[in-house]
Amino acid sequence: MQDNATLTFAGFPSSDSHPPKDCRTAVVGIPYYCEYPGQTANSAHAPAVIRQESNRYPDDPLAWDFDLGQPLSEICAGKVVDLGDLPVFPHQVDHNREVIQSTMKNIIKTGALPVVLGGDDSIPIAVLNSYQDEEPFYVLQLDAHIDWRDDVMGIREGYSSTMRRASEMAWVSGIIQVGARGVGSARREEHQAAMDYGAQLIPARDFHRFGVQSVLDMLPNNCRVFLTIDFDVLDPAIMPAVGAPTPGGLSFQETVELIHAIAKRCDIVGVCFVELAPNADINHLGAITAMRLIWNTIGALTLNQ
Repeated sequence: MQDNATLTFAGFPSSDSHPPKDCRTAVVGIPYYCEYPGQTANSAHAPAVIRQESNRYPDDPLAWDFDLGQPLSEICAGKVVDLGDLPVFPHQVDHNREVIQSTMKNIIKTGALPVVLGGDDSIPIAVLNSYQDEEPFYVLQLDAHIDWRDDVMGIREGYSSTMRRASEMAWVSGIIQVGARGVGSARREEHQAAMDYGAQLIPARDFHRFGVQSVLDMLPNNCRVFLTIDFDVLDPAIMPAVGAPTPGGLSFQETVELIHAIAKRCDIVGVCFVELAPNADINHLGAITAMRLIWNTIGALTLNQ
């Protein structure tokens, strides 16, 4: 692991790549961006920015949290560690895939649940591949785009192909995608591929209309779920720090309610947060919003484990 200057998410204890025996949740940063030709690494610095915002006020973990109903420090005491950032590097795809998968397998083997701070939306591909020997699960994606491109400029494991690659994994029982809107990266072929696979799509306008229950209705009780959240699922009024801001996204409160509902209803096996672009932020609003979503997720997971 890289030294993250001792700054951990919300001041959680730090640890190496092997979480302690009693750890229930392991936070890990993956500051990686799979660059398509001619594009820049917008989200490579996101894990450090997210951790910084989680320590914005030193007493926050001790303060009463009205989203969680109690202080985060009381919920997570002795149950959550931060493993720091993985040693990943630009253009070293094979190396990065190996590092990500070996680390994820170590976390899973200890019985802890990984919460990944990306990085870009190619990261869930490697993370999901780490579950090959585990029991099947559903993938629940919150994203403004459906990410079903087979390849982009010859790259098949980039951030536009995440759900296409997930659909090829035998241990993925099904895919539910929430928040698509506007004119995204999907062409007719990608949309048809998603339909042919049986992906359940809930566009943002339908989620606004039918709410959290529309997602819960697609998931059997107590099923296993891997949750991946691209921050551009949120409306750019509260999440300006993304590469492709699109009007009409989910609100913060809607997203928090969905996370808490899924944590109560299902067995969450892992979470990825991706695509925060700090260089596009305005007054730290995007980073603070991202941090609070992650904060809520860790609290909800711990309350329901």
